[in-house]
Amino acid sequence: MADAKVIPFDDDRSRARRRPARSEDPAGPDTGTAAVRALPGAREAGRPAAPEPAAPGAGAPEAGVEGSGAAASGASEAPAGEASGGRSGWERRLAGGLAFLRRRVTGEYEVDEFGYDAELTDQVLMSLLRPVYEKYFRVEVKGVENIPEKGGALIVANHSGTLPLDGLMMQVAVHDHHPAGRHLRLLAADLVFVLPVVNELARKAGHTLACAEDAERLLRAGEVVGVMPEGFKGIGKPFSERYKLQRFGRGGFVSTALRAGVPIVPCSIVGAEEIYPMIGNAKTLARLLGLPYVPITPTFPWLGPLGALPLPTKWTIQFGEPIPTDSYPAEAAEDPMLMFNLTDQVREQIQHTLYKLLVQRRSVFF
Repeated sequence: MADAKVIPFDDDRSRARRRPARSEDPAGPDTGTAAVRALPGAREAGRPAAPEPAAPGAGAPEAGVEGSGAAASGASEAPAGEASGGRSGWERRLAGGLAFLRRRVTGEYEVDEFGYDAELTDQVLMSLLRPVYEKYFRVEVKGVENIPEKGGALIVANHSGTLPLDGLMMQVAVHDHHPAGRHLRLLAADLVFVLPVVNELARKAGHTLACAEDAERLLRAGEVVGVMPEGFKGIGKPFSERYKLQRFGRGGFVSTALRAGVPIVPCSIVGAEEIYPMIGNAKTLARLLGLPYVPITPTFPWLGPLGALPLPTKWTIQFGEPIPTDSYPAEAAEDPMLMFNLTDQVREQIQHTLYKLLVQRRSVFF
């Protein structure tokens, strides 16, 4: 299988300003990849910003990879639809699916330097997660308009549920409900990137390592980045401590937002705590396996693989009012007191919203 074209974050050159080389010409006989395109919004410090992308509904890809096979898709599918005249819906879907498979086999798609594959995410990964989001957890989204329509933003959310399904559901919420159809780039723990298969899928979905350098580069490139500062302390806490936020670390996410000058959007998620009620932790087995914990729930491991099925709880995801950071001076990122105050403000806003949503909730399952 051919390799996809890697699009560097600092490549802000426009194809209109240069003549493509032979290897970049999609019509050339010796090419197996799509043309190189600049990353929308990508820039280094001091570089001018590239034009912002249009919403996916308008036919443009998400920020992070321009084109990402969408251009090839439009070129192959739109003319086919026009030429077919009365071609039925299933025939168009079949033709689109075959064109998608051809691009995957020949490598005619693009990924950014973090491995984000916008076409695969939009057409496959989101399609697989959407039934879980809509039918199983029946997620209700509030305040999604608080996420800026363009430019970088850092979403900070609570973390729970034994398995990190809350991050994936938050990703679908932003992708499907934001007016501009933005894509959420999640920061994940090291463990995610050492697991086979999971590592590759996470990279394709736009996730990257939870480190300040990667987060700042994404934010400066105009991406929406999601972080869950509780980490394993949040998803691995016992059921008796549900909806009680754990420590938010040392405020590294605040420092990153200050350096990038982007707003912080608090996010509260209700419903994830009950999908795997953790009543115990097999610590010895966890140490042997090199895992942060091995959960014991009312159904796992007693029911075997069936016990790994999450309970179908009713979820609510609420995005709060953004906290601006662009008014602070450049040296504010080094002020420990300011970072502590902002971290505490974000944490208190998330905790207060969690309590409010719990009071409004009729039932865990309805």
